Amino acid sequence: MSGPPISPMPYRGDIDGLRAVAVVSVVLYHFGFPLQGGFVGVDVFFVISGFLIGGILWREYDATGRIRLKHFYIRRFRRLAPAFFAMVLGAGAVAWALLLPFEFREYGKAAIASTLYLSNVLFFRQAGYFDTVSEEKPLLHTWSLAVEEQFYVFLPLVILLLARWRWGLIGALVAAWALSLAACIALTPVSPTATFYLFPFRAWEMLSGVLLAIWGHETNRRWRGNVFLSWLGLLLVLASVVLIPAGPAFPGLLAVLPVAGTLLLLSSGTGGNPINRLLTHPLARFFGVISYSLYLWHWPVYTLSTYLRDGYANAGEAVAWMALSVLLAWLSWRFIENPVRYARRLPGGVVLGGTAIASACVLALGAYVYKADGLPGRFGPEARVHIAASGDFLQDFSRCYIADSLPLDGLEVCPIGPEGAPRVLVWGDSHTRAFKEGLDLAAHEAGVPGLILWRAGCPPLFGIRKVESTATPAQDMACTQANLQIRQAIGRLDSLDRILLIGRWSYYASGQGVGRDAHNRIALHPADRPESTGQAQAALLSDAAATTVAELRQQVPQVFVLRQPPEIPRYDSRKAAREAAHAGWPLAPAPETEAEVPEAALAPRAAIAEAPWAALAERGAITVLDTWPRFCDGGTCRAVHDGTGQYFDNNHVTNAAALRVRDLFAPVFRGPSARAVLHGASSP
Repeated sequence: MSGPPISPMPYRGDIDGLRAVAVVSVVLYHFGFPLQGGFVGVDVFFVISGFLIGGILWREYDATGRIRLKHFYIRRFRRLAPAFFAMVLGAGAVAWALLLPFEFREYGKAAIASTLYLSNVLFFRQAGYFDTVSEEKPLLHTWSLAVEEQFYVFLPLVILLLARWRWGLIGALVAAWALSLAACIALTPVSPTATFYLFPFRAWEMLSGVLLAIWGHETNRRWRGNVFLSWLGLLLVLASVVLIPAGPAFPGLLAVLPVAGTLLLLSSGTGGNPINRLLTHPLARFFGVISYSLYLWHWPVYTLSTYLRDGYANAGEAVAWMALSVLLAWLSWRFIENPVRYARRLPGGVVLGGTAIASACVLALGAYVYKADGLPGRFGPEARVHIAASGDFLQDFSRCYIADSLPLDGLEVCPIGPEGAPRVLVWGDSHTRAFKEGLDLAAHEAGVPGLILWRAGCPPLFGIRKVESTATPAQDMACTQANLQIRQAIGRLDSLDRILLIGRWSYYASGQGVGRDAHNRIALHPADRPESTGQAQAALLSDAAATTVAELRQQVPQVFVLRQPPEIPRYDSRKAAREAAHAGWPLAPAPETEAEVPEAALAPRAAIAEAPWAALAERGAITVLDTWPRFCDGGTCRAVHDGTGQYFDNNHVTNAAALRVRDLFAPVFRGPSARAVLHGASSP
């Protein structure tokens, strides 16, 4: 049996009230209520955890000169494990019914990572260009649990290692706090994802609570403080909840505000003042005692309900789902969390064994779901067409590398075709990535080595810069710099015979997306001028196209341009797959996606984007490779061809499509030398 705690801290209702502030802030924020900094409730939890766990360990260390790791972890498992495993399995059952295979596969991976207390590392590593949005990850919230569990490993080990040197131990904790805080502040502007998710940059928040607990124990504090500190602490916490913006500036210095506010409230929490009376109100204490279960359950309820509903119709619906979260949290607290936590007749060995068995079960189930690729057989054939398309957008980049020598040093370079000096350069944006497998196979079939240079949202043109709504200023600048470097490098790539340009030309000409991505915006400007000239964007594109082709023709005999595949405005493979998979569900919304569109409806937008290339083709300056006949017939353009999905979203093609139409690229890779082939041009 686990031994009794050493010199237990008297129950403090104000801490439950502070937990309530933290969890309610997080829940309201996640369900869309106007608390732009509600996520800082997690920071409040971190400080509280440090204060309580640090206090428990320090009192035991002070009384005995050591800590009993086994008993410590038994207490942690009693407190945390039962509700956690119930949530993972319960949410997993709903995810099995709802999530598409690639999303359910990721659920399996996240279940493994969260059980091993590494989900913060997983979600840090998953941040990327085509990564699933956070609202589609039902276990994303376990990142904070992983940080705390890593803290539960770190703190006891530090105490054990320095147990014989009391003041050295305190000094080490202070030094760790200072280093963690300094690293968090210094690196947030550079790598906010790392400082948000990873333990070394969050440790200072929990150590703040630990150091407060040690100071209080060493000075026999009774935590009465004064009313001014309580008011100031509450002001700092509430101001953080309301005002701190989500984004790349957090945590950094901004995290100091909720942490400082929490410390002030903890240090004055037993005083008889209005703030503490508010925090010990029965309603606040209710939400405080269920706070752990509420934090566990609210996020899966939110993610899975919005996944099914495709967002909430109104605030009333959000309130209803929050009420369900509270009900599940109370049931979890009443019938799962508390019975195990307070079952003192339950031996510690049974707690450890039960935790090990539950962990093994979740790990096995997670591995099975992941290895089975998310169990695609759960859905019917209509859904599986779109499901296959949604998973058919990952290319093989194993041959790609970052060049470390001139003229392409610092750029990602992707060889295609056989080994050898590149005869063909394919330069473009994310559409180049989408066609990569088809380009590679075409190069291999022709026996001609080539090279791909691509950057998402970056037009392959000289003399312009872009400002994009979906990109950061640094990404916009990286596009400008990469294009300038390519401009200077072309003449030094002596083996090149041909260049193929691939881009989403309609996006650049119009300045925005269409249909499901109509909210995306991109502005083009002359690269050598800080302000726009007032010239129409389509005209800027036309000038840049003429300039680019003229310069490229000075270096290589032939320039090819891929006519952008027709956009299917209302299509998205993931959305279409969900609609087919959830057909008949009582809460599922009416279908919105459309897998077909009349060719005539696309003509006006396409004509503006294609006009510059048509003019250049007429003059024989370029050869245009026409994709439209491969995706349109009988006056209709389709996202599905012969039962196979051709589009990932409304403008990127799938690997299956890229491989099917690869013969389009045969003229680019034809023969050993471009100087012996293709001297004409075709109009689009």
